[in-house]
Amino acid sequence: MKPKFLRSTIAIAAVYFSGNLYAQQTVDTLQAEQKIDEVVVIGYGKAKAKDLTGSVSVINLGKAENQPVADIGQAIQGRASGVNVITSGEPGGNVTFRIRGTGTIQNNNPLIVVDGMPLNGGLNQINMSDVESINILKDASSTAIYGSRGANGVVIITTKRGAKGGILNFDTFTGIQSVSNMIKVLDASQYAQLNNEMLTNAGMSTNPEFANPASLGKGTDWVDALFSPALMSNYSLSYGDRTEKSNLYVSTSYFNQKGVVLNTNYDRYIVQLNGDTKIKPFLKIGNSVKLQHDLKKSGSYDIKNTILSLPTRPIYDANGGWAGPGSNPMLYGDIDNPIGKATIVENSTKGYNIQGNVYAEAEIIKDLKFKSLGGMEANLWYTRTWSPKYNWGVKSQENSYLSEGSNRSITLLWDNTLTYDKNFGEHHINAVVGSSAQNNQFNYLSASVQKFPSESTQQIDNGILQPVQHGNASEWAIMSYLGRVNYSFSNKYYLTGTIRRDGSSRFGVDNRWGWFPSAALAWRISNENFLKDSKTINNLKLRLGYGITGNQEIGNYSFSSSYNTYLYNFNNTYVSAVLPTVLPNPNVKWEGQEQYNAGFDLDMFNNRISLIVDGYIKNTNDMLVPMSVPVTSGYSDVYVPSINAGKIQNKGIEATLSTKNFVGENFKWSTDVVFSYNKNNVESINSETPIITASGGLNSTIGQIQNGYPVNIFYGYVTDGIFQNQTEVNVHAVQQPGSNSATSTAPGDIRYKDLNNDGVINDKDRTIIGNPNPKFTFSLNNTFTYKNFDLTIFLQGSYGNDIFNANRMYTESMSVINNQNASVLGRWTGEGTSNYMPRAIYGDPNQNSRVSDRYIEDGSYIKIKNINLSYTLPKGAFGQNFSLIKIFVSAQNLVTWTKYTGFDPEVPVNGIDNGTYPITRTVSLGLNVGF
Repeated sequence: MKPKFLRSTIAIAAVYFSGNLYAQQTVDTLQAEQKIDEVVVIGYGKAKAKDLTGSVSVINLGKAENQPVADIGQAIQGRASGVNVITSGEPGGNVTFRIRGTGTIQNNNPLIVVDGMPLNGGLNQINMSDVESINILKDASSTAIYGSRGANGVVIITTKRGAKGGILNFDTFTGIQSVSNMIKVLDASQYAQLNNEMLTNAGMSTNPEFANPASLGKGTDWVDALFSPALMSNYSLSYGDRTEKSNLYVSTSYFNQKGVVLNTNYDRYIVQLNGDTKIKPFLKIGNSVKLQHDLKKSGSYDIKNTILSLPTRPIYDANGGWAGPGSNPMLYGDIDNPIGKATIVENSTKGYNIQGNVYAEAEIIKDLKFKSLGGMEANLWYTRTWSPKYNWGVKSQENSYLSEGSNRSITLLWDNTLTYDKNFGEHHINAVVGSSAQNNQFNYLSASVQKFPSESTQQIDNGILQPVQHGNASEWAIMSYLGRVNYSFSNKYYLTGTIRRDGSSRFGVDNRWGWFPSAALAWRISNENFLKDSKTINNLKLRLGYGITGNQEIGNYSFSSSYNTYLYNFNNTYVSAVLPTVLPNPNVKWEGQEQYNAGFDLDMFNNRISLIVDGYIKNTNDMLVPMSVPVTSGYSDVYVPSINAGKIQNKGIEATLSTKNFVGENFKWSTDVVFSYNKNNVESINSETPIITASGGLNSTIGQIQNGYPVNIFYGYVTDGIFQNQTEVNVHAVQQPGSNSATSTAPGDIRYKDLNNDGVINDKDRTIIGNPNPKFTFSLNNTFTYKNFDLTIFLQGSYGNDIFNANRMYTESMSVINNQNASVLGRWTGEGTSNYMPRAIYGDPNQNSRVSDRYIEDGSYIKIKNINLSYTLPKGAFGQNFSLIKIFVSAQNLVTWTKYTGFDPEVPVNGIDNGTYPITRTVSLGLNVGF
């Protein structure tokens, strides 16, 4: 077979091709037809890819069992345009999704649907090897079928149903995790020198033990003691079979992830059972059942306090016990031994999840089917914290402490749909009508107690002091009626109309019901006479859509008054009192969202080039924001209700480009490029006063929501270098008045800009200092195949987002008895020595550590997110009993290019890094065997 070449250079708007692009081989014709007829799972049904009118991302994971990641979210990251996934390095940690930007200050998480059942738990409840397909519905014309739960997008996951031939598979991988960018802190001699300087500048006596800093050597490396490489492993065994009348898939898996942080661990066990049987020619029944048990354990670790712990202190005392700070906090600090607490304190969460559904589908007459599906999801989890008493110098815990909690969430679902699918000559119609009812009941009970006669009897009943009990119960329900019509004519003109009516118990009686309509058009130009014989364009389809969706994820009882009982300590006597928790707002209603979408799908040169582009405008109306109440009301902001008064707009462009660069008999090379641009703006929050979303430091506001700006913008002071001499201090606006350098602004302090020119630096000089929302995100995936070798190189990145490195507020303050980041070695010690890092002075009279752009860093990055090299042994290499033997090695988060100085630029979605558990680099070895 003659190889065909495609050489491509991707620039801003240019792609160059050479070679025989028009040669058409049999295998490529078959692939083109398969792509056009590919079936995509959408809400309450399926559709061919060529018939889609909305914006749907089909995730191509290759072989899911070759993805050595902790959960599906990590595998999705960067592979779908318009979808931003923020991962977690913590064992058992969940991921955060943002589909087409942040649309609300409430819950932004998309709806996750697994085998037709909306999922209340996280994506870490799914075994990657069980996944058949992942489709992400992004625009309102696609998500309106889910009505009040579709505003944040919908992720539809379908698990495997079995394959012909009765295949038994065993998949496993083991990897080692490590922190790729360890924070560097001062050693003992460096800290002692800093400490002497800090106290001397404040006019205070120094620690006599630090008279000769050089003699102290390196001291204790607390960071090294907390972090260490850790193993992660997965084992999965599955069997699948399919016949004309039935199919079966059953699997069991075990996943273990030890954390790179001391004494952190996660175990997960999953059993999956899927089946379908045609018991009559017109009747089919089936089920999807998943049983899961997981266990998450950790000590009381504190990354920030570990960094701040003094290198002059040992981890263990002379007797081998845990050492504590010295007797004088002014000399030795007052942080608990962080390694000791991470070791002796026991935190655990034990969870049990049952998710399943059964269905029956009957063909009433030809082309008309009725399907009834009943489902249940039960989440039971138990939490436990045990902290023994200890005495570590000035830091001690006199009484042991035990807390236990029990949580139960039961969700029931009943869906009924009637589907009509018919061809009338050149006309095709697919229509579905139905109803859906879902109910959730949640119960929580916890108890805690202190002081035990014997620490070997760790039971709530054995505690003596301060017994405290908490408990609550809540319930929500939603009833829905839905309908959708897909119509096409001559495979050229497409129309989709959707309507859903939802009634939710989360709103008052006058606002419980809402309508959620959508409509979409598509024109497949490539089937017109003037293009259908084109040798260049195989498929060109224009799409246009509009829809209204809602967001009901606002809590259960905001329309009514809520009260809780509390215990108050009066002279060691606990008195029960009732306190209002939320004022009622009977007029609360859905957050409504309208979205416009326009896009096109283009396939060229026998499907060797595919391009999907979408542009959108997404307006969130009636966003819930806190009500402004007078101070005289007696209610703090904690107790005020939310009202529907805010507006947020997201608009953007997203594109996916796929190319087959080289197609030969032994060698193939393909490329996928994903690009997403989103601009976010708060149109209104019904208040001139910004909503504070994050706080910390001397001037509390860090993140806020303000009219005319993106969500979660950073707010603070603007720095203007360092005062180099007293003259510069004298001619500048007053920051901390006085002439004593120990108690007022002096050379070596940070100079802040007087933005309002009133001659005084105060709260009125704060302004917008950063934006955590990326300007765009992107990824580049190259897949190479040579005979039995497969190599995938996946790069993923973000550009234009700021990070507020809150860790540096503490680790570069040089104003308290704590260790500091090694970056303070470049501090100001005299005129001209630094114009960035201020002087060291105890007490920080100039407030050098206030919230300012000093801590704003560029969060842009490019990562080699994954490299995967696999080799498939020739069939028969180990006998005829093996249908597949594949060995692979994979590296996750291998290299990161970034200017960010923290552990990792992948921080929480609000852009604030405050002791975030670091993303790990993982190198894995895996094996896939089929029998």
